Amino acid sequence: MKIMIVDDHADMRRVLRSIVSFSTVETSEIIECDSGEEAVGKYILQQPDCVLMDVELKGMNGFETTEKIYTQDSNANVVIVTSYDTTAFRSRAEKLHVKGFISKDKLSDIKQILQNITYNRGT
Repeated sequence: MKIMIVDDHADMRRVLRSIVSFSTVETSEIIECDSGEEAVGKYILQQPDCVLMDVELKGMNGFETTEKIYTQDSNANVVIVTSYDTTAFRSRAEKLHVKGFISKDKLSDIKQILQNITYNRGT
């Protein structure tokens, strides 16, 4: 499984990388991006199975980045990972039809979402 992590903080990318590495034995590659622009540019080249997307990014925010990724691949598996667990953010994520919404306070939820994506990929 190839995972793209999009977060503008290196420490958070490191934490997410560690969680992903321990969450699934199938993870074969992790791609890290520190901006939405970089993620959009790398998405089509790398074709990740899942994108863990922060919302608060410098430049293009995570919602805009998700929209651009969906124009490249309408079947992309994007999961919002944010410190801002608000009704407005959840509503916007729902409208985008992302595969999950995870508060950075509950990063342990990543494991279940990755398992669901892996299962759905196989069916």
